[in-house]
Amino acid sequence: MKKSSPLEVPQMQLDPNAFVAHPDLLRALGGRSTPVPCGTDGVLFRQDEPSVGVFILHAGTVTVSMMSHDGHSLFAVQARPGSILGLPGAISNQPYTLSAFARAGAKVSFVSNSDLTALMHSDPALSLKMLEVLAAEVRSARKAII
Repeated sequence: MKKSSPLEVPQMQLDPNAFVAHPDLLRALGGRSTPVPCGTDGVLFRQDEPSVGVFILHAGTVTVSMMSHDGHSLFAVQARPGSILGLPGAISNQPYTLSAFARAGAKVSFVSNSDLTALMHSDPALSLKMLEVLAAEVRSARKAII
């Protein structure tokens, strides 16, 4: 059986706004972030890889996708600017549950797991903003499977 690509027609549709964070959280993360060069198309992270941190989309195109264990696309969605990608894995110190693919010219930055944890400890109000993003992801996933 042929395995599908993360860019094939997905089985479910997620709300691309589910990954978008509050501006206060984006500002705080921006102070701890480093730019990610996106001069060519490339993978930011892959599903099932160990989480190393979160990626913030500022501009351009990043496709977020999930594949089934037998290699078929479950969904693919274009993230919106202001999206925090990889947050569930970073917070739980577990592998990424999605993949993220950046198109050439995307403006992306990276915050390591350790910097994310330090931010959560230093400003508990921002932890609540992160929970809002996680809750939006869960809601979107649940709506997609109904």
